This record gives sequence, C-alpha cells and structure tokens, in this order.
Amino acid sequence: MTRRIVALLCAFAAGAIVGHVAIPAVGLHSAEPGVVLAQSHKPVFMTRLYTGPDNQTHAEEVELKFTPGTPADVFKMLEVTRAELHRTAAGSFDDWHRAPRRQYVITLSGHGELEVAGGKKVSIGPGNIDLVEDTSGKGHITKVVGSEDRVTLQLPLADQSGK
Repeated sequence: MTRRIVALLCAFAAGAIVGHVAIPAVGLHSAEPGVVLAQSHKPVFMTRLYTGPDNQTHAEEVELKFTPGTPADVFKMLEVTRAELHRTAAGSFDDWHRAPRRQYVITLSGHGELEVAGGKKVSIGPGNIDLVEDTSGKGHITKVVGSEDRVTLQLPLADQSGK
C-alpha cells in the first residue's frame, strides 16, 4: 500500500514538474517526408542545498542528466522511503534551521525563498526540485512569499548518510 501511495505521489509530482518545464512542440515544423527533425530539450535543473566545509549552507544548481528512452527520457532520482505533502501558510517565515533529514522537496504550488550563506537568495516556485542535504551547520532560512500557501511534496531519502 505504501509503495502505491509513493508511486501515485511521484507520478503526481512528475506531472506537476512536466507541466512547468517547457517541452518543445511536436509537428510545428514541416520537413520533407522521411526526414527526421532533431529534438532539443530545455535543460532541467535541481537546486541542491548542502553544508560546506565552512559549516554554512550553500546552494548549487545541478543539471539533471536524462537517459534516452522510449517513450520518455528518464532521470533516476535517489531512492526514497515515503512521500509527504506539506502545506505552509502564505507569509510563513522559518528562521535559520537545518533540514530535518536528507530529502527532495518539490514545490507543487505557491512560491518561496531560501536564504543561504552570504545572504544568497534562491527563489522557488511550482515545479522546483530541491535536494536538501544541509542536516548540519547553520542551515538556511525558508519563507513563503506572495498570498498563496506553498504546497510541497517531500520525499525523504533512503540513504541518510550523504555518501
């Protein structure tokens, strides 16, 4: 039963992400019969929060590398243990804190802002994928911006060691 729920939530999240990632239109360009047009895909990125050697949280954008497949290309995420939906009220502010565990956080609706070392701010919105691994050190600030609640899908990683 748990696997079915996780599969359903992952499918829902994937749909939300795909709905917010530009997908090239098919069939808009004409070519001679028998000529195959090359496809190019917009890169998909994930924000990774991690604790650096300075004991501060840093953010980096990581391009997801998809393996070609049929009918869809695939990026295999790290193994997860379960899925949780979280709703955080508009205007919410969570001062410096560490992640409770290594996890993916996928924003389904609403907007937020993460603040990390050096005052760097990262805007997040629907379709954003975050890999949150700053379980030690100073941590980060999270706030919900705008008038809409922020709904996220949180997927705790099976491997909590970070290795």
